[in-house]
Amino acid sequence: MPTYRDQAVVLRTHKLGEADRIITMLTRAHGKVRAVARGVRRTGSKFGARLEPFSHVDLQLASGRNLHYVDQVETIQAYGGRLAADYPAWTAGQVMVETADKLVGEEHQPALQQYRLLVGALAVLVRGTTDGPRPAAMVLDSYLLRSMAVAGYAPTFTDCASCGAPGPHTAFSPAAGGVVCRFCRPPASAHPQVATLNLLSALLVGDWAATSAVEATVQREASGLTAAFVNWHMERGLRSLSLVER
Repeated sequence: MPTYRDQAVVLRTHKLGEADRIITMLTRAHGKVRAVARGVRRTGSKFGARLEPFSHVDLQLASGRNLHYVDQVETIQAYGGRLAADYPAWTAGQVMVETADKLVGEEHQPALQQYRLLVGALAVLVRGTTDGPRPAAMVLDSYLLRSMAVAGYAPTFTDCASCGAPGPHTAFSPAAGGVVCRFCRPPASAHPQVATLNLLSALLVGDWAATSAVEATVQREASGLTAAFVNWHMERGLRSLSLVER
């Protein structure tokens, strides 16, 4: 079978037979890939621990008819152990890998931007930003907004999402796709604080410097709006999002 090498983040695993696992991963060059890792559930496996969720790996794969096969694995970063020791970070990581799994629907279709976003988000979740650590919920919100934007669901926090009227606007509608003017505002729209919309704008573009001094009430409101936006636009929502402490 022909082989190829790639880098990947492990999204999830499933048992196969008595000793194997099916590994679902998001790769740098080949998009989402499912591959069989033979014998990884045996105690003597050479690379079983390297193929756990949240692992960033360099691996060699062999192409099969339906599934690919893992031949070699080298660890780049093992984020699982660090995340397991921090419940808020672990639940945020769970949402991230579930989001990547759902947004990259077709297998073997390049998804380089989604791969880079996931790798970067996991690194920030564990190590913090160059401006210092950020709460896990804030890192998650930034990842969700940016990954949704790459997938074609970019929210707007300045101009009206319905008619494009220049902002600022004071109402927010997940169904409309962001802030809305007083003429387009649907019933039961949210009316967030200006500071909340500013925070969401910064998280969408990855401006971590602008998020260094945010009040807890603003962060909670931003997280609520992000969750509402994602659940509205993503089919069937995210099951793991209910586990996140906000």
